Amino acid sequence: MRATFKGYKSYCLLALFIYVLPCVVLAESGLDTGDTAWILTSTALVLFMTIPGLSLFYAGLVRSKNVLSVLMQCFAITCLVSILWLVFGYSLAFSDGGIVNSWLGGLSNAFLSEVTRASLSGTIPETVFVMFQLTFAIITPALVVGGFAERMKFSSMLWFSALWLLVVYLPVCHWVWGGGWLGEKGILDFAGGLVVHLTAGTGAIVAAMVLGKRRGFPRTAMPPHNLTMSVTGAGMLWVGWFGFNAGSAIAANQDAGMAMLVTHLSAATASLVWMFAEWIRYGKPSVLGIVTGMVAGLGSITPASGFVGPIGALVIGAIAGLVCFLATNFIKRVLHIDDSLDVFPVHGIGGILGTLLCGILVAEVFGGAGLAEGVTMGQQVWVQLQGVLAVLAWTAVATFVILQVIRIIVGLRVDEQQEVEGLDITQHEETGYNM
Repeated sequence: MRATFKGYKSYCLLALFIYVLPCVVLAESGLDTGDTAWILTSTALVLFMTIPGLSLFYAGLVRSKNVLSVLMQCFAITCLVSILWLVFGYSLAFSDGGIVNSWLGGLSNAFLSEVTRASLSGTIPETVFVMFQLTFAIITPALVVGGFAERMKFSSMLWFSALWLLVVYLPVCHWVWGGGWLGEKGILDFAGGLVVHLTAGTGAIVAAMVLGKRRGFPRTAMPPHNLTMSVTGAGMLWVGWFGFNAGSAIAANQDAGMAMLVTHLSAATASLVWMFAEWIRYGKPSVLGIVTGMVAGLGSITPASGFVGPIGALVIGAIAGLVCFLATNFIKRVLHIDDSLDVFPVHGIGGILGTLLCGILVAEVFGGAGLAEGVTMGQQVWVQLQGVLAVLAWTAVATFVILQVIRIIVGLRVDEQQEVEGLDITQHEETGYNM
């Protein structure tokens, strides 16, 4: 009996050793399976934001004759950027650029030549980090689509997205997250207020001004053709944004938890503020208003999500809901700029607000993570302002030049008859609805 017990005990010890050994090896190698699982999940959530989230949100906002064109643009951008990210995108954003490293990475990692099955980025496989960052690179030019919706040639859109990724997104990404000059200055941009939202918003409004207004704007009403579709897409954006912001902690830790909480609070606050502002101004709250307010709250909290607390989220959400509402009306009704789907007043203004407010609300007195040692609030706000001005100026100039080059080579805009008929038929020989 005693011998049997000893044998059973030895078996249990052996089983425990076999079970624990892989964990010990992983710990020694630096790989954290919990972090890896969370970033894998976050990657799927962020891609879900573009397809189908943003695709449906945008497609519902345009007229029925252009619904397929928007879906096609978001889908094609996803495919195009994925290949460009493999060829040179990841390398230019996150590799050492040598003597120009402050401005742009190098090509040492082109075609992911240095990324192996075993290579790590912090505590996760580098393959996972590559894929996570790719989803950010995908959604940014997809957001820009909203600025020129219903009037750009499909071929021109492909050229624009590829060149804009190369000239705008990759350098700014490197400046902030890849070891560039803004990162060296101590800029706070947790998940892309500058890298994603300000670049997309600025690119969209420049494109809207260069291409000109849609035929009939602003005299002819151009209401969303399917708000049900847009609300469905907006709900997917809200859920996917948890991967966008909380995933940017690149770990399953306290920063990720706080980022998820403040993301939700900012979205909810901005939605209500926009709804009440619209209710007061126009007499009735609209479904379009409340979902647009949600997007404004999400975009505004993005740069600050890993640095502020719940009070900061309420402040950012409230300010974003009101300011982005006013900006949308001012750009459309006063300036008469046809930013078709309000990309700049929602994402651009939201990114600016969140980036600047982060420099204040990061302080511990407001429940934030605290300023870096030796940095005052005034110094941090100044760094944040420098980042905003630099990214805004670079994106505006680069976008304008890219559009002029494309105008010369292949043209930008469909002709008047094609615009009247709709891009679904004229660009793709298909219709979204068969009625």
